[in-house]
Amino acid sequence: MSRPTRLHADPERHADTLAAILHGALNGPPLSARELRTLLKAHPRDGAGLFGADELIAAYRTMAGTRGLPAFDPVLLERLRLKPVRSQSGVTVLTVFTKPFPCPGTCIFCPNDVRMPKSYLTDEPGAQRAEQFAFAPYRQTTARLQAFFNMGHPLDKIEVIVLGGTWSFYPEAYQRWFICRVFEALNDFDGSRGFDLIAEPQSTLPNADSALPAGMSYNQAVTARYSDNHQAANTDDVSEAASWGQLEAAQRRNEQTACRCVGLVVETRPDYATPAEVIRLRRLGCTKVQLGLQSLDDTVLTANARGHDVAAARRAIRLFRQAGFKIHAHWMPNLYKATLETDQADFRRLFDDPDFRPDELKIYPCALIDDTPLLAHFRAGRWQPYSDPELIALLADCLLITPEYCRLTRIIRDIPATAIVAGSTTSNLREVVERTLAARGQHSQDIRAREIGAGSVSRAALTLDEQRYVSSTGTEVFLQWLTAQRQIAGFLRLLLPAAPSFIAELGQAAIIREVHIYGQSLMLGQPGSGQAQHGGLGSQLLERAAAIARAEGYGRLAVISAVGTRPYYRARGFVDGTLYQFRDLSG
Repeated sequence: MSRPTRLHADPERHADTLAAILHGALNGPPLSARELRTLLKAHPRDGAGLFGADELIAAYRTMAGTRGLPAFDPVLLERLRLKPVRSQSGVTVLTVFTKPFPCPGTCIFCPNDVRMPKSYLTDEPGAQRAEQFAFAPYRQTTARLQAFFNMGHPLDKIEVIVLGGTWSFYPEAYQRWFICRVFEALNDFDGSRGFDLIAEPQSTLPNADSALPAGMSYNQAVTARYSDNHQAANTDDVSEAASWGQLEAAQRRNEQTACRCVGLVVETRPDYATPAEVIRLRRLGCTKVQLGLQSLDDTVLTANARGHDVAAARRAIRLFRQAGFKIHAHWMPNLYKATLETDQADFRRLFDDPDFRPDELKIYPCALIDDTPLLAHFRAGRWQPYSDPELIALLADCLLITPEYCRLTRIIRDIPATAIVAGSTTSNLREVVERTLAARGQHSQDIRAREIGAGSVSRAALTLDEQRYVSSTGTEVFLQWLTAQRQIAGFLRLLLPAAPSFIAELGQAAIIREVHIYGQSLMLGQPGSGQAQHGGLGSQLLERAAAIARAEGYGRLAVISAVGTRPYYRARGFVDGTLYQFRDLSG
């Protein structure tokens, strides 16, 4: 369990030792991880034990500009940063979980841990953190911000991901309150100093076994367990209520605060996507949706009691795409009644069929968890997990099929090996698959495999590549800044609708669905020193998108902006609408 940390070393008592380490780490060329560890060993704490990187970061913030140390510089801070990959994609990702709540699904593969929201397990790291904070959104958000602050990550561009069952099945009042509290936590956090103290995690949820009581379903058990005390669990706000006006006030404030929300993501089911729900998600500030497709085969969906058909997935993607949302699909190979051959065909369908073609994708190979209906099929010999060689071969084909416009964010669920009864327990499955491809002289072309990362790149070394493909709602234009090796430094997704959207505000408008610049996330206004961020790449993408939309006959250009990116778009000629921002193209 990861907890918020503070500076353990006494700044005055250890000042000389910490200053010596910082001089070695910050003056001269950057140190490798091994060199930094050697430096720490040369200057142990009180002669025993080593200082942690979070202590070095806090010491640098305290002593910068004194004792011969350089003035505080976020670029130098990168030399001390823990887990830099967390912000190498251009934003710092913060995940929070909703409380345990009944689920509309009855999937036979889904865990039934009644201490968790549906489909999650107590031992999963993110879910475990949420449970220790009683699923309170304000406390979860603040604790993660403090942890990122201690690790040296920039906090001005935060992508918030809300996990925990089917978001659209939670009451609207809870949705408003949850998101409002997340925004309020972002607004209250001092991105340059952090909080002096955060209360230690202390769950007030019932401390009981995670297993289902005999004869009860997950929904029955959750309702019985939390009906009398679910409000007490959220100790930061027992009312679980916020008006639209309160939420909108928190959103307006976030436009100018130190920790801005530059993306808001929720997960839901295809059968809960309606025009009203899509509009409500936009009012909440959502820009991306994680959509559990699981399979594109009705026989497989029915056998696994998924509760919706492929037609529902088609409708959901069409609605979300019409509204400009980024589509982050979930797909599960090795489900009951699927085979290696049908899974391979199913994955191809994801990108061959214009009704799908997701922007991002998580691949979750089915694993058998105890106390699920799938267990009976396993014991009867009707379902078996693929062997690791079979699974690796299938996933290798999937990576090769994935087009350049899609980002494969994950190819295995973060389930502890101890919870898996049968199925792959290889936690670094993507790495294994990529090594398999490399041995064959092949590699994935998806976005994640090509991100520029923390490396430096000059504008002169980049070219603008343009790809077009058809979706169920029109023509998609994928613009990407590429190096000679086709590494990607940034991209823009532009939708040229073939028909009017169900949202009247979007009439006669082409829609920018996403703008993203890669490289280590930098503070707003911080020079890039050759890195991809803040080099004008985003502005040039916007201008190219405007030129394309104008040439195609659209009178306006809309953008599905996040709350924290509204000022960015205003500075580039966009004006506020009700749910979107717009730029006039008639001139």
